[in-house]
Amino acid sequence: MKPGIEFKNITKAYASNGPLAVKGIDFTVPKGTLTTLLGPSGCGKTTTLRMIAGLESPTGGQIWIDGADVTTMSAADRHVSLVFQSYALFPHMTIFHNVAYGLAVAGVGRASMEQRVDAALATVGLSGYGKRWPGELSGGQQQRVALARALVLEPAVLLFDEPLSNLDARLRRQMRDEIRALQQRLRLTVAYVTHDQSEALAVSDQIIVMRDGRIAQAGTPADLYERPNSEFVAGFMGEALLLPAQVTAAGDVRLGPLQWRPPLSLRAGPVQVAVRPEAWRVGDPGEFGMEARVLKSTYLGGFYEYTLDSEIGELFVVCPHIDRQRHPLEAVSLGMHGRGVSIVVG
Repeated sequence: MKPGIEFKNITKAYASNGPLAVKGIDFTVPKGTLTTLLGPSGCGKTTTLRMIAGLESPTGGQIWIDGADVTTMSAADRHVSLVFQSYALFPHMTIFHNVAYGLAVAGVGRASMEQRVDAALATVGLSGYGKRWPGELSGGQQQRVALARALVLEPAVLLFDEPLSNLDARLRRQMRDEIRALQQRLRLTVAYVTHDQSEALAVSDQIIVMRDGRIAQAGTPADLYERPNSEFVAGFMGEALLLPAQVTAAGDVRLGPLQWRPPLSLRAGPVQVAVRPEAWRVGDPGEFGMEARVLKSTYLGGFYEYTLDSEIGELFVVCPHIDRQRHPLEAVSLGMHGRGVSIVVG
């Protein structure tokens, strides 16, 4: 695939001789794909997005968009649109004029403007909403207007900065699915910033996990979830617990009293195993290989969350078997599913 966005050894400091907010990162967003920048607050992901948009200038390195070096180019000349967290709609303008604003600034003629605005509103499912006002719309509808305003400019690159954080849980799921479907249908090149791991997994072709201004790991959602390369990535992508284990001479992995054969051959010796909450199997005493006791039990509709005391320490477990609740102080046993367990480091 051709690159849509390229970062080449990009650094960013906000003050002369000040600390670096972004520390020499390299990555590529292939054209027509969606890459999510994921990480905790202060990791540099929003600064990175703003440098793509041209709202911040890098201290060093080069930024390329669609094969052109845009490092010193102004935001207005980059052919990039940004969808803000706050929607940033003008309350005194109708939906039509909100969406048409960028076209009006660019001097697009009235007939072409009306055609493009109508097409953009239709794309986001808001045909016929042009005469309404932002205050008359729900949060999800306002987010669609913000998306239409970005799409109407026909950008080479579309940027999202925490676009769903102001929506409730149900709308977040709906809008993330709509954004992903729209990106795939229109073959848009998208860089997407979030701190929500499930959101990143749902929308991305590629995820870049950032930490302290550097890239901790980049890859497909499956790569990062199933094959984390560090304790930080394992913990950030799905609350994995990192536990010391041992690879036997026969090639099995031994974790406390539990033992299994990993899918890849490993050298005998100590390793660390990332175990996700959903990887555990909860049974009656003696049913599985490790005994434990329930410390806390929480019912969450479609599953239970348990905190368990075991011989390898305290464990957080997600159990889908809602027909059987385990109560505090109850004795149980633990086994493992095939998925949700990965070897992190040796």
